[in-house]
Amino acid sequence: MTQFIDLSIPITTTVVSDPPVMLPQITYTDHSETWQQIALFFPGLTKQDLPDGEGWAVETLTLSTHNGTHMDAPWHYHSTTDDGARRAPTIDEAPLDRFFRPGVKLDFSHLPHGTVVLAPQVEAELDRIGYQLKPLDIVLVQSGAIYGTDNFTDQGVGLGAEATLWLTERGVEVVGTDAWSWDAPFSHTARRWAESRDPAIIWEGHKAGRVRPYWQIEKLMNLAALPPHGFTFSCFPVKIEGASAGWIRAVALIG
Repeated sequence: MTQFIDLSIPITTTVVSDPPVMLPQITYTDHSETWQQIALFFPGLTKQDLPDGEGWAVETLTLSTHNGTHMDAPWHYHSTTDDGARRAPTIDEAPLDRFFRPGVKLDFSHLPHGTVVLAPQVEAELDRIGYQLKPLDIVLVQSGAIYGTDNFTDQGVGLGAEATLWLTERGVEVVGTDAWSWDAPFSHTARRWAESRDPAIIWEGHKAGRVRPYWQIEKLMNLAALPPHGFTFSCFPVKIEGASAGWIRAVALIG
């Protein structure tokens, strides 16, 4: 029997998973408040006409396409890709056949928060788990970030330009992390930048999409429940016209 493992965080206002400027807002309206909305469609309807006097429950959300577990499109990273040869695709242009594929998990959770993972470390982890990467595999990174804990946005490792390009050179087009960002947390990168003033280190994993397009998932959870490989990963994004990202329900299938 196939086992389904939910790898998505909820869109919620009660657990902080974004910086304050990016937090979602949700207004909940319950059954006792909405009978008048139904009456708009049925002139003359009264509250007493409805079973138990109840209308429907409905929610109104104000949120970014980057709230919750979501997939970034290449358009998020830069306006062009393939070394400037073409416009970067948006999320509604995502190739659906890429989003239901074999998955492989790389575990870097033992490394210090803020570490920028390099290509040799990716190769070493693949050797450790005994897996040979194949084109179109979906690569997930267990970063050390833990959703629901304090300072979540400062936690976890990131993959820099070198490691990201190493993966895309080998035909990987979809990646994901359980951290807030595919890159190392900004708080750690900012300290390194203050010392070096090297702009190449800012958002470098994302900016690798300028060279080759790839689709990037952020804010996964529960990756510890996955084996290193031998699972299928499903991650279809919501189709939002011209958008830089779309929400996904990330699910791993085992067996």
